[in-house]
Order: sequence, then structure tokens, then C-alpha cells
Amino acid sequence: MSKRLVPSMAALQCFEAAARHLSFTRAAQELHLTQSAVSKQVAQLEDMLRHHLFLRIRRRLQLTPAGALYLAEVNKILTQVDMSSRYILSYGQQTEVLKVATQPSFGVRWLIPHLKGFGKRYPNIHLDICNEMEPFALLQNTADVVFFYGQGTWPGATCIELFGDEVVPVCAPELLQGHTLTEAGELAERVLLQSTSRPEAWHEWFLEQGLHSANSYHGPRFDTFYMCVGAALSGCGVALVPRYLVEQELAEGKLVIPWPYAMRSSGAYFVAFAEHAAEVPKVRSLVEWIREQATAPRS
Repeated sequence: MSKRLVPSMAALQCFEAAARHLSFTRAAQELHLTQSAVSKQVAQLEDMLRHHLFLRIRRRLQLTPAGALYLAEVNKILTQVDMSSRYILSYGQQTEVLKVATQPSFGVRWLIPHLKGFGKRYPNIHLDICNEMEPFALLQNTADVVFFYGQGTWPGATCIELFGDEVVPVCAPELLQGHTLTEAGELAERVLLQSTSRPEAWHEWFLEQGLHSANSYHGPRFDTFYMCVGAALSGCGVALVPRYLVEQELAEGKLVIPWPYAMRSSGAYFVAFAEHAAEVPKVRSLVEWIREQATAPRS
């Protein structure tokens, strides 16, 4: 293996400070070093890179084109090191980090509300949650546990079904203007809000009721159901979304179901983890908690 070209952190810090101040003296004052120490670190860095990073003009510094380019890269490195160090500072010695990936709408509308109390039961497990449209994070080893919608099959993973899925049409009450629909087909004349993840949803919803609409694929398209719900709340049209996403809005009267037909989806929501991680305590703890939440009676 060829030797890596890895300058010292001290050299990078001296270069960054000197480039920011355009002065070795002021950089030295900031770093609590001597001016000659900063100058020496930068000179060694230039020797390693085989490029001048500064022009010395009348006792003033000016970045060379190579120096300006390198500064942008060094800033990224120092920022990442700073973030990583602060990240570790936030954990106690006994804390374990559990990385969780979830699809955005599911994460906001179901997962996060159902994590209430998890930290109290498991104070030594720190959850690190990120959005992921597909459970690729599990294969890439960037997540310990993933939540996804689908058929429950993923190579090398154990997938546990949480609950099934049914979609219902919803809209803001004012969109109906007091009019009660007499048939599902009337919805075809409204603006149909589309979801990128399920482009066939409206077509299938009409088809299951023996209807065909030329407008079932037309309408504003959104990346997530969460955005569809937001558009429906704003009165932009009718959204076809999983019922669990809008239970609160329906209960509060912010959204209504204009036609009472719920379509069962072919998929379900799953929690998944790598097969070899089944007995890892932090993984097992979260999975057990989530299964309890998924089977608990809905309030």
C-alpha cells in the first residue's frame, strides 16, 4: 500500500488560521504559538504538497490559486473533525449510539411520537435518527435499524412487520364548500395531489370501485406523504394517504374524508436489522420497544 499523504492537524490549523488572517503573526496569536512556529508548519505543508500556498508580498500574505483551493478542502476537514469531537462529547462513558434510518413521513408522523419514553427506559442508548427513502443504509452499514414500507424482504436482513397500510382520500373541509359527494367519481374533478412514492395510488383507488378516471395521474406531485398532507391542509387539493398519517388532523377536523372508501395497500411497514445483529442488546431493545408500540391499542 502506498504511503498516505496526510499532513498533521497542527499544520492544517496553522495554514487555515494564516489564510483567514493573511498574517502569520495574527495566526500565531490565535493559536498561542510563535510566529516562526506557524511559518515553519506552513512551509513544511508547502514542501509536502509541492505547491506554494501563499505569496509573500511586502510582509503581507496572499493566497495563491492552489492555496485558495486547498483552503476550501481544509475547512471541510476541520469542520468535520470539530463536529465529530463535539458529537462524542455529548455521550457518557456508558452510552451506546444506535443509528436509525427511516422514511421521512413515517419518521415524523409515527416513529418519533412512539419513541416517547424510550430514553427513560434505556438511558444508555442514544438514538441517532436520519431520513432514508429506501433501506439501503442497512446494506451500507450506516444504520443499525431501519424502518421502511414494502414487502418485508431485504437481503441479509431480518424484517418484522409492524402494521398494514390503508389509504384514504383527505382534504380541507373548505374544499368541499358544504357539498356532500354522491359518488367517488366526483373526486376526479378535483385537484388530485400525487405522491412520487406511489404514482399508481389514485388510479388503483378509482379502479377498485369500478371507475376509470383520465385525471388519476394528473395533479401536483410531492416527494413525501408528509408534503401531500401539508398541501391538503392548505386546501391545494385532495390527497390519498395512509390513514395513520392523518388521524390527528381528522380527529381535530382540520381534514375530512370526502368519500369513505379505504383501499388496503399491498405492502406494510417494517422494522429491519442485519441478521447477525439480532442479539445485539441495543438493537434488541429498540425492536422490542417498537413492537410494543405497534401492538398497543390506539388512543
